[in-house]
Amino acid sequence: MFATTSGTTAEPKLIPVTAEWLRELQRLTTLWLYRSQADYPALFSGKSVTVVSPAVEGRTAAGTPVGAVSGLTYQRTPWMVRRSYALPYDVSEINAYDDRYFVATRLAFAADVSMLAAPNPSTLLRLVDEGREHGERIVRAVHDGSLGVSPPTGADPEQRSLYQRLERTIRPDPHRARLMDGCLERHGALLPRDLWPRLPMIGCWLGGAAGVQAERLLEPYGPLPLRDVGFRATENTVTVPFEDGDAAGPLAVGTAFYEFVPEEDIDSEQPPVRLAHELVDGESYYILMTTSSGLYRYDINDIVEVRGFYQRAPRLAFVRKGRDMVSLTGEKLHSSQVGQAAELAGCELGLVDLQVQLIPDHDKVRYDLLVECEGGIGGAEREFAAAFDRHLAEINIEYAQKRRSRRLGPPRPCAMRPGWARRRRRLDVEESGKRDAQYKWPMIRLQWDDATRAEIAIECR
Repeated sequence: MFATTSGTTAEPKLIPVTAEWLRELQRLTTLWLYRSQADYPALFSGKSVTVVSPAVEGRTAAGTPVGAVSGLTYQRTPWMVRRSYALPYDVSEINAYDDRYFVATRLAFAADVSMLAAPNPSTLLRLVDEGREHGERIVRAVHDGSLGVSPPTGADPEQRSLYQRLERTIRPDPHRARLMDGCLERHGALLPRDLWPRLPMIGCWLGGAAGVQAERLLEPYGPLPLRDVGFRATENTVTVPFEDGDAAGPLAVGTAFYEFVPEEDIDSEQPPVRLAHELVDGESYYILMTTSSGLYRYDINDIVEVRGFYQRAPRLAFVRKGRDMVSLTGEKLHSSQVGQAAELAGCELGLVDLQVQLIPDHDKVRYDLLVECEGGIGGAEREFAAAFDRHLAEINIEYAQKRRSRRLGPPRPCAMRPGWARRRRRLDVEESGKRDAQYKWPMIRLQWDDATRAEIAIECR
């Protein structure tokens, strides 16, 4: 099959998935589960919950399946885990995002869960949102033994059959419903910390922007240990962490060949390349991978930091996306996509001489959209942000998915003072020491600074 991941253009990249590579991935997943159970013996005493995407979402012209690796591995997880699933695989194939997350939450909250793992913390936060927004409906569905949702109007026969198939697997559970109703009365919401007393730990990403979101899990889930599930991308699984509260894990040296370029040298004409045993503790590197699935010296454009060693293997933690990219929930936005979406939105609204910049807001899990245009934006900043959001979703499939599932909020527009871009350019050139002719306007800035804040004319809340 091919797995999909966002490209720098509107076309997603197709990443090959071979049988050998999939076996390697399964061995690494099994190793992570084994080490987690060694530390938490009751990990599989109850039900297991994770939320995945469909294994097959389409096909190439030649008929080869195209989909998500998470769905494929969910179907092929070790039997000890598979027998404890609280969520049938069918849940992942519900097309309507709101229904998918409601059903996932309804089935998960109805179970006594002892194992919870999902790479992206935003997925787990979405379950919390469902429990807060739809608590009464979930309790009623558990009591009655119903799914709690019906197929949307106009759903195709396959989707209708899917809803019916899921409905047939459910039985009324008045006892569980009473327990849930008591939690709802006491706290005004259904929260995992009240429903899953046997849950010993949570598996999710702790590196980069995900680490900020992971900290938000502790209130609704309880003060549980957090264990990184590993530096996992569509292209490969790079690390297998063994310790709680640490984004770093040993490099999976047995399943791929890795090369590293020091972060500061990535733009050199002939950058130096290091092997795993040559890495230096505390230094940051771009990572190149050669895999059994056919990738050769593949530049994933991710920056990792060395945080000590496990025996002789470097312990690596994901830091952030690299050149001209940013990602809050896995959407992997490239500056070219930001520019393209801004241009389309500007043409749609008739805005002239447009300058934009995107800054991630880790706390609110959204992007601040800075915009300046000739003659001022004239109060159309919200309209521009809505158009930008729509076009960016058309360009980047992973952004579209994160927005539809509400794991990523809409961009917040900020109208900038006239001449902002010109003044910012001059400041950047002065600070970098480069010639003005070498300057490239950064569509993405990783954080706010005082100079940028001082240029805000209108800040939308």
